[in-house]
Amino acid sequence: MARKPARAKADPPATPTGTDRERIIAALMALLAEKKFERIELSEIATRADVKLGALRAEFPSTLAILGAHFKAIDRAVLDGGEGDMSEEPPRERLFDVLMRRIEALAPHKEALRSLMRSARRNPGLAFALNAMSVRSQQWMLTAADIHASGPRGMLRAQGLALMFARVVRTFVHDDDEGHARTMAELDRALGRGARLIGVVEDLCRFVPGCRPRRRHRRAWDEDEGDDEATVAA
Repeated sequence: MARKPARAKADPPATPTGTDRERIIAALMALLAEKKFERIELSEIATRADVKLGALRAEFPSTLAILGAHFKAIDRAVLDGGEGDMSEEPPRERLFDVLMRRIEALAPHKEALRSLMRSARRNPGLAFALNAMSVRSQQWMLTAADIHASGPRGMLRAQGLALMFARVVRTFVHDDDEGHARTMAELDRALGRGARLIGVVEDLCRFVPGCRPRRRHRRAWDEDEGDDEATVAA
């Protein structure tokens, strides 16, 4: 009887490189691609990152904090990656460019994102924490697009943009095209839908102290920012 060929062994994880902090973040994302967020132990992250538990504790207090650092690293990649002067472009085009840079920065982490989204659907606490991280990130994305993002008004914009971008990411994680054609189309549609939602944001602003702009600022906004309102309500 012929022997069955031996099953090839899986390649061991690549040796981590970079600072302790970078290796820890990379380790979490690699583990997320393999298992649920809630089942990842800090000891596993330390082992995958090739750091001692003490070094992990010195950098991060929790797994959720490591995930927050990943969000921050993506923010930095986007903010540092702008090429060319888009100051003459309409606000919607500026925001589209910024968010596509974010998509490109997230491209190596599709499996981890899919896993994280499944966990968030089962875990309201995780979903709430992810929303808070997303809102902070989207405030920076708005700023990168030269769109007002501070104060109560900016927070409402960032929240709307975070919800919109989450829908785009659901398309992105299943988009196998190298140019992200489906994702680009979904982002364009989402920004268009934002134009129809701006009235809701404006109504909410009336009930938030300090949110409604002064009349003089409103005129300047209309003159200088064009259709910003339509862009960021999504």
